[in-house]
Amino acid sequence: MSRATTERPGQAGIRPVLRILGLWRAHAVGLAIGVILSLLAFVAGLALLAASGSAVAGTGVGLVLASALLLRLFGAGRVVLRYLERLATHDATFRALADLRVWFFRGVAARSSGGLGFRRSGDLLSRLVGDVEALDGLYLRIIVPLAGAIIAVPLLFILAERASPVLAIVLVALLALAAFVLPYLAGWLVSRDSRALSGASAALRIAVLDLVSGLREVRAFNAERRMLAGVQGREAELLAVQHRLSLRTAIAGAASFLCQQLAILAVLAALTGLVFARVDPIAGTIVLFVLLASFELVGGLTRAGALAGNVANAAERVLDARAPALDGSAPAGVKPAGTAISFRDVGFRWLPGRPAVFEHLTLDIQAGSRVAILGPSGSGKSSLAALLLRVVPPQHGQITMGGVDLQKLDETELRSRVAWLSQATHLFADTIRANLLLGRPDATDTELWQALDQAMIGDVVRAMPDGLDTWLGEGGSGFSGGQQRRLALARTLVSTAPILILDEPAAGLDAETERAFLQTLNGVAAGRTVILIAHRLTGVEVLDRIWRLAGGHASAAAA
Repeated sequence: MSRATTERPGQAGIRPVLRILGLWRAHAVGLAIGVILSLLAFVAGLALLAASGSAVAGTGVGLVLASALLLRLFGAGRVVLRYLERLATHDATFRALADLRVWFFRGVAARSSGGLGFRRSGDLLSRLVGDVEALDGLYLRIIVPLAGAIIAVPLLFILAERASPVLAIVLVALLALAAFVLPYLAGWLVSRDSRALSGASAALRIAVLDLVSGLREVRAFNAERRMLAGVQGREAELLAVQHRLSLRTAIAGAASFLCQQLAILAVLAALTGLVFARVDPIAGTIVLFVLLASFELVGGLTRAGALAGNVANAAERVLDARAPALDGSAPAGVKPAGTAISFRDVGFRWLPGRPAVFEHLTLDIQAGSRVAILGPSGSGKSSLAALLLRVVPPQHGQITMGGVDLQKLDETELRSRVAWLSQATHLFADTIRANLLLGRPDATDTELWQALDQAMIGDVVRAMPDGLDTWLGEGGSGFSGGQQRRLALARTLVSTAPILILDEPAAGLDAETERAFLQTLNGVAAGRTVILIAHRLTGVEVLDRIWRLAGGHASAAAA
């Protein structure tokens, strides 16, 4: 749990919110225009109600203080400004949230080249969808109404003070209580439940995603009832949290409504001369109408206060899931002098407190060589791939490519030099062409067919009526496991990267298909550095060097 669980809302919670606002700097103009239009619409509404109050009071005493033309002018102005405000604020919000989702995804993707690691896909989905969506309340329900409240309080005081200074103090105190104090108290009341709400929502998404993605196994083991009971339990937890939040928010809203009613009673008392000194009917009526408009504006702030805890928690979850970028980058134009790879005294562990994967790993991979990295499960083979892909940095030691520290290498330069084929490569529900172009978007059809032929699946694709435009089902359904792996290999070969990392590329294939696939690998990637990561060799691989991982160290073996 973070500090936000023990500190008061508005202190610990303000830091992630400020970070999110900092990410919205590119939309500062649009967001500011929305706030300004909102304030202008509020002022126009005040003017309309003040004019209406004057007209009503003037009719009562035989005076005409507001013309029909003036009322029409303020009315039309308020409608137009309100429309423009809604248009501007929602447009700015949607653009800001869209950029935030892209920023979030890029951050997760930068650290997830080797998979999600210790993250759960359901939790990431909850943060990307639910938590980012919750942040729309930061601008629309908190910042915009709060800006209006800051304007409304002094305007109400100026108008009411002319009628009665004592009345002005009472009205401003009640308005400030509803606009600032009660929202803060509401945020304090629901701060823990707001955090619990995000956790319960994420837990429900995780449970549902696990059930749907593992439906085949669930049915096979007759576990539908148990899994469904788990989902229903998560749903019950979420409903319980939502009930508590709704109850406390309703209590805070009732307190705000009570403030409004007391303020109205105060004005009526002043108009009749009870409690307060009797005020002028025209001035009192204008104050009453302006008071109603002001409370209408701040009425949602109590709910926004309750929402603030959820917004702060959502901001924190979004920032936590989006890992920070790696420190350092090479100056523009700096490139490695070749593709030779060197590990020197590398130490690495995935998380603090977990066992070290590597203690003092040292090994060299020459440019253009074909090497195998062998070792049992848990020896660090995939961790080595993650380090090479710069998914994670080592805790100590150095990894270089062409003499340049991998942590100082420009991201674009690194990705252009390293291609990766994993043991669980994903094929997207799209055409074969689109899946292959993921490796290099500017590849021509000739180059795509060449890669398919190198992967020994070109004839299969040619035999299909739509060729490259053949639609692949989700996960490559419609193709056998071996064919899916060859399509993934073709996508890797489309890339012109001089280094190929093949992480258990034949995992899950039967022995005959595995041998055929590895024999295909022997005939491709001529002139490239090939790093084959496997737990064993089949005997058909053509290699220059073999390294065995054990105990966090690498030892050379005969090829």
